Formats: sequence, structure tokens, C-alpha cells
Amino acid sequence: MPEEKSILLRMRGRVQGVGFRPVVFRLAHELGLRGWVRNDAAGAEVALAGRGGDIAKFRAELPGRLPAAADIQSVEELSAPAELPAGFEIRTSAAPDGARVAGILPDLATCPDCLREILDPKDRRYRYPFANCTHCGPRFSIIEALPYDRGNTTMHAFRMCPACEEEYRDPRNRRFHAQPNACPVCGPSLSWMRADGTVLEVRDEALRAAAEAIRGGWIAAVKGIGGFHLMVDARDGGAVRRLRERKKRDEKPFALLFPGLDSIRAACEVSAAEQEWLESQAAPIVLLKKREGAALAREVAPGLPWIGAMAPYTPMHHLLMRELGFPVVATSGNLTDEPICTDNDEARARLGGIADFFLAHDRSIARPMDDSVMAVCGGEPVMMRRGRGLSPCSMPMAGAPDGWVAAGAQMKSVVALTAGGNAVMSPHIGDLDHEGAVRLWERAVNDLAGLHGLEPRAAAADLHPGYASTQAAAEWGVPVAGVQHHHAHIAACMAENGLEGPVLGIAWDGTGLGTDGTIWGGEFLVCTRRDFRRAAWLRPFPLIGGDASAREPRRAALGVLREMGSGHPPPGFSRAELAVLDGMLREDFNVVRTSSAGRLFDAAASLLGVCQKMSHEGQAAMRLEALAGEAEAPAYPFGWRGAALDWAPMIEAMLSGGEPPAVAAGRFHATLVEMMVAAAKREGLRDVCLSGGCFQNRRLLAGAWRRLREEGFRVWSHREIPPNDAGICAGQLAVALARA
Repeated sequence: MPEEKSILLRMRGRVQGVGFRPVVFRLAHELGLRGWVRNDAAGAEVALAGRGGDIAKFRAELPGRLPAAADIQSVEELSAPAELPAGFEIRTSAAPDGARVAGILPDLATCPDCLREILDPKDRRYRYPFANCTHCGPRFSIIEALPYDRGNTTMHAFRMCPACEEEYRDPRNRRFHAQPNACPVCGPSLSWMRADGTVLEVRDEALRAAAEAIRGGWIAAVKGIGGFHLMVDARDGGAVRRLRERKKRDEKPFALLFPGLDSIRAACEVSAAEQEWLESQAAPIVLLKKREGAALAREVAPGLPWIGAMAPYTPMHHLLMRELGFPVVATSGNLTDEPICTDNDEARARLGGIADFFLAHDRSIARPMDDSVMAVCGGEPVMMRRGRGLSPCSMPMAGAPDGWVAAGAQMKSVVALTAGGNAVMSPHIGDLDHEGAVRLWERAVNDLAGLHGLEPRAAAADLHPGYASTQAAAEWGVPVAGVQHHHAHIAACMAENGLEGPVLGIAWDGTGLGTDGTIWGGEFLVCTRRDFRRAAWLRPFPLIGGDASAREPRRAALGVLREMGSGHPPPGFSRAELAVLDGMLREDFNVVRTSSAGRLFDAAASLLGVCQKMSHEGQAAMRLEALAGEAEAPAYPFGWRGAALDWAPMIEAMLSGGEPPAVAAGRFHATLVEMMVAAAKREGLRDVCLSGGCFQNRRLLAGAWRRLREEGFRVWSHREIPPNDAGICAGQLAVALARA
């Protein structure tokens, strides 16, 4: 008889809350192995005893048996404990000892099995809005502490009934150790109420009442996994206008929730890659091209050909959308720029002037989670916001000590923490110009550190002294490394793609403080993770009026024209306004110089009559991209002024060409791409990294990919983290760690 062997496997990665232990249990039983499996602070441990061949077979077969959400990143083999049981057991989690660095799972969309149950009149979970199992349901939004056990989640308030308890204890059941496991007898329930708290309906009647109200044109605040949505009929222009007026959101596009893929296809063009994301466990908002004649109110996304679409991702959303049968606006439950509401009382207080009714439930939300937003470009994902379904996000940073914190940027703020050799990034926080977002930022730092059992040991922050994140990091009492904004952008791209450099980094965005005290944003940087050299940049021009210049493209156009010495009349100004602004320029009062590609987009949008004043960030660039469409267009001329790429010949040709605005917009994009190629050729490095908010523009990104590759460059961009300022925190950590 072969000699018995015993080992202990320490597995790291996403192995908690995904049905990992039941899979291990079943496989061990099939192979006749003794031992146990349990969660620990860093992942999971598996102790095995049996014939060597059976243990080898266990290790070979386990990866193919894992649920889709599981991800084993590393396995360490050690000696097994001396005493192992006669059979195979699932044991309670090991007591935390030191840092808790286990991978935390995002919230997962409803799986086919749970969906089938809630639609089956014979099932005990028929029409139950909170059905879940180890393959789906809330995770990060309900975790209060690690390891991921029910007592450490907001579900601890709900004691399982005998039937749910039996499922939870049975290793052969897909609800074995599903921490949010519940049913209509013992779990959370719905309430339909007015803003004053008067409950009108409960349970299934509450959901039916919500559907009836939305169908009637009312605005409903609906509590989901990560917070409240404000919902109205997306076909009803009057209802959408009322929502805009009450929410104080002028023209920024609304996201839509559809009943399912067929209804999305009826309104939008959907590629295979886009469909894959819509039906994924993350279920993000995906930007799709709207079909002509789609039965949607124009007020949903004024002036844009794209719709942010998502499919139902919780049982409640599936049931609600089946009741309705048409798409609804599903926008964050907040006033514009405020954090999303999560608590029932808070929501009624803050949203009482917006929503007519509230569909709430009694499961607490541990942390707010906005929906994730992404697009597909050339078959590849372009992340714009990582939230529900895609957060937290971890990026390997080998050798990183635990407890380093990156403060992130001012806009689209996200923070990051090193834990277990990874940079763990928080969900989307928002713009820190709002006091509520600053409080949420502080909470996110404490939350990440607390979940992982860590205290901040060192920090990295932006060089801009006015950023709320930079100011707060300085108060932690730990060493703070200042990292230039655009170096952080490129370092984030390098870290995501495993590059050490040197690379040519093309960092194009709206604003970032440069080392010379001016506002950068059209940068060509030769980078390693540790250092950078500013090799080239877009020709600077003046911005008149401080923060107002970031909201008014016409001011960027004025600055461009004055820099060129052009006599072309600046659009959108009265004579009196021009006299004041020109006086400020002469006196150099409240004037900054910028190389910003984002502001150059604004200038072009203004000069082409697309947008003079913006109601939301990026509006001018989005409209310019939409105007350009997909048709090919030749580049305008451009030149060099020393190390600065000169856009003046392009602007002169644009103003004198007499072309239709759509053609001019296309040529503008093509010219910027050729500028990238020219700078890359001049520097001569083979690896080129693209980062910064301008690379959310899919026409610009696709053009850069194509032309740089045609010229023989290896082009690297973001896929896992956003190219905008949400990715800054990862770059800050990469730079700080390289310097250390």
C-alpha cells in the first residue's frame, strides 16, 4: 500500500466568499483525502493527508473546479499539522494574526440558478428580492471586518431560519457558507414609503407599488446593493426633466437600467465584447451607441449618441424590471456631486426634495458603492469608474511593505493601500470639492486600513498643495512622498502592465500641477517608476479666470487665440466680457499658463460652436468626440517650437478651412494623434504608455493605438484601472515604492 503523505497548502487570492471551501471539500471527498479547509487572514488553508498520487490529482484538478469568481494567485506548500481528522472537514476561520490581506470579493450579479428560483412559483424563494448563493450576491458592500464570515457582515442582524441554516451547513449545497444567505422567512424585506417615513406597502406589494409609481411618471428612490438609485421612466421626457431639475443636473447623461439584453439591443448597438460585459458578474454600466429611433427621451443624454446601459444585477432589479418591461433612468441617489445615499433615514432627509417615493430595505450597507462605468474600444475595456461589481481592485506590487497609503487626486478620487504585496484600491469616491466627498474619502482610508488590520506607515500624495487629499495625508504623522500628477498617471500604466521603464509616457488630461508651477496636461514624459524627464509638451497658452476657465470652453478658446495673436473673434463673449478678460490678461491677473490637452479640446469645441459653457466636467470633449463620429479624416498641419508641439497651424487651418464642423472635429482628433507619433519618433523609445483622462475618448485612443503601432511602437494603456484620475493612487504607490 502506498505510503501516506500530508501537506498544508496556503492559498492566496480571491478564495473567500466564492464557494472555494465547498469545492475543496467535495474534491477531497471524491479522492478519499483526509484533512480540513478553513479561511485565514490572508486567504485559505488546506491540510491534506492521503496517497501522494491523490494529493497530486487534487492539486491538478482544483483550478478547473473553482467558481468563476475565484482566483488563486499563489500557493505555498508547508508541512501539515501532526494531527488530522479521519475524514475531511470545513473548519471555522483562523483567528486573525497580524495584517488581514485576503482578497475581498466585489458584489456579484445574480447567478442563473438564483434567478430561476425567484421566477419559479413552486420555489420557497419565489419573488424574493434578496436571494443569493456562493456564486452571487452582495459581498464588499456588506463586509464590516475580515475574515469574510456572516458575523462580520451586515447580515449578522438576520438570524437564519432552520431551512436556510440547513443549506448553510451542507457542503453539498451551493449556499454552503453563503454569508448573505436568506429567504422570505428570515431575511431582509422591502418597504414602500413616502419621504416622511410613512410606510405604504411592504414586501412584494412594495415592489409592485414601486413599479406602478414609475409607470405613472413618478420619481422613485430605490435602495440597491451599494446605495440608492433615483428612477424614472426613460421614455418619459417630462419625468426625466423633473428629475434633472430636482437633482440639479443640467445635461450630464443619465445611466439607464434595462429589463434585459433584448431591450438593450432594441435601443443600442451591442458588440460581442460589450455583451460579455453586460452579462458579466460585475454587470457594469457600459457605454453603447444609441440606435436611431430608439424609444428613449432625448433628455436622457442630450446631444450625445451614446447611452450608459446596464442590465439587472440583483433579484430586486430583475423583479422590478420584469414588472415594468421598459428602461428606466437609474442615476445615483444624491444631489449632483454629493456622495450616494446608503442609509434609509439619510436618504429620506437628503432625497426628500427629489424623490416622490422610496423603495427601501432593512439590510444595512457597510459602504457606499456607485455603479461601475466602462466602455469598449477595439474589443478592449476602457474603465471609467470602478465601483459596484469591480471594487475593491487589487494590483500586484511585488515586495511592497504593508500599510503604505496613496491619497489619490482631487477629482474622481480613489485611495489605495498596500497589503499582502498588492495595491488595494477603494471604490470610486468622487470629486473632493464637496465636503461630503472629503468625509467619504477619510472613511475610505480608514475602511481599507481597518479591514486589513493595518495602520498607515507611509503615504504618497499629489504635489498640488490645494488638493484635499494632499492636505489630509500631511496630517497622518507619517512620511509623505510627493508625486507629480502626470508621472503618477504613467507609473500607474506601467504598474498595471508590469513595466519598469524607461518608457515614453503620454499623459494627457485637464489639470495637474507641474514642477515648474504651471498647469500641465499635454505631457510627453520619459519615465521609470522612480523618476521622469519632461521630454516634450503641447504649446502652453493662457487660461483667464482661474477655476472658471475649466468650466467655460470659450475661455480656453480665447487663450488659444490670444497666444497665437489671431484676430479671429472669440466665440461666446459680449464686448464687455472680452474687455474685462483682456484686461486681466494684460495685467496677468488670475491667469495661468497651461499645456493641457483637455483645455485644448475645450478650445476646439468652442471654436467649432459645440460648447461654450459646460454643465458638467468633460462635456465639451464628449460633444467634440460625438461630432467627429467615426469617419476617417486627414490631420491638419502642426509644428515644433523647441520642445513644444505647436497646435497653432492646426487652429489656423481649422478656422480658415470652411469645412463642416464634423470634418474639422475629425481632423482635430487626427492631428493630436500625429503629434503623439511625432513626439514618439523624436524620443525613440520603443515602449509608449498612454494615460490621463483624455484617453477615455475612444476615437483618440483607437487612433493612437493604430498609428503608434503602425510606426513600430509597443503601445500600453489601461484595461483594469481607469486612465483618468481614479488611477492616480496606483501610480503614486508605484513611484513612492520605487524611490524607497
